[in-house]
Amino acid sequence: MAKKLKNLKDGVSGSGAGRGFPIDERKFDHVRISLEKCVTSRYNFWDDILLEHNPLPEVDFDEISLETRVFGRGISAPVVISGMTGGHLRLTKINRNLAMAAAEMRIPMGVGSQRPALEHPELVKSYSVIKEFDIPLRIANIGAPQLVSQRKNQQPLTIDDCKKLMDMIDAHILAIHLNYLQEDVQIEGEKNAAGVIERIREISSELPVMVKETGAGVSYSAARSLVSSTKIIGIDVGGLSGTSFSAVEYLRAVEHNHHLSARVGKMLWDWGIPTPISILNASSAGIREVIATGGIRSGLDIARALTLGARCAGVARGLLPYAVESAKDVRNELESLCHELKVVMHLTGSQRVDDLKKVNVFILGKTGEIINSRHTERSGSPRE
Repeated sequence: MAKKLKNLKDGVSGSGAGRGFPIDERKFDHVRISLEKCVTSRYNFWDDILLEHNPLPEVDFDEISLETRVFGRGISAPVVISGMTGGHLRLTKINRNLAMAAAEMRIPMGVGSQRPALEHPELVKSYSVIKEFDIPLRIANIGAPQLVSQRKNQQPLTIDDCKKLMDMIDAHILAIHLNYLQEDVQIEGEKNAAGVIERIREISSELPVMVKETGAGVSYSAARSLVSSTKIIGIDVGGLSGTSFSAVEYLRAVEHNHHLSARVGKMLWDWGIPTPISILNASSAGIREVIATGGIRSGLDIARALTLGARCAGVARGLLPYAVESAKDVRNELESLCHELKVVMHLTGSQRVDDLKKVNVFILGKTGEIINSRHTERSGSPRE
């Protein structure tokens, strides 16, 4: 890890650090802290998901196919490189390495929030670099807080602004991310959420939009609200199990001696809806295109997500240390994940990705306890 941090400083910060814009430096802080510190939830709920072994799989391993479709586009494996960075001049290297691997592997890729590039055009390259590669599905990204007024003299983003974000990376779809846990902890947090659903409805009527949580998961009621009142085409559930942005902001607040933000961040380190439960919530609400992000560590976790109803699994922080090194390292890790997935498919008798939906699944531990508790959802629970 020490070598990777040195590469981050040499290849990412350089002369740009220290003279960047405040939001620019915040984006750099997020990447640095994610590499340097443990910022994951204390409990990984994927370990509660048990897939039934098939002792007679009747499947030739060499005939197993990972090819599938997401948002109408063919991809080579049910894996998405989730949007995680951009917005600092020296973070271009990370997105380039991720994009090169995504193109070689023929899998989708998103970028981090593009707001910095709207405010400071000189930062566009940290995102637009991915246009250099033939990625089958490119996902633009903006935060829901930027869709409504947050402070004096700040105007909400327009549909034209959202189109600019998509054009910036030649995106096929736009992700609107919900990050209110992070905003509530963040020193500079933008906390107004009033009117967000109406803005999502407005934008999704004009553009292909997916909604993306960023670590706190999706409830059944929120998913139903989005289905009934907007025209979104999918949800990335971004559930509890992986990176905790409350933890990231807690550590950042400690560095800046901001006592109140640090206190709230520490309190909410493990706040959220577990990723497996978020998948069930979104699927039960009628969302057809569900991406499972949050705590994916292996091909087994990918298989678990698909068995529960996800179309694809998203990987973010797990690829970050490799992206600091090279595109080859990113590809090697992705190939390992895909091989692991094929092994699990073989052991469950699944020749195609869709076959995983037929596999018996047992939900144990804390996840099972939450599902069996009526306090998970007051109404409309997938288990009611």
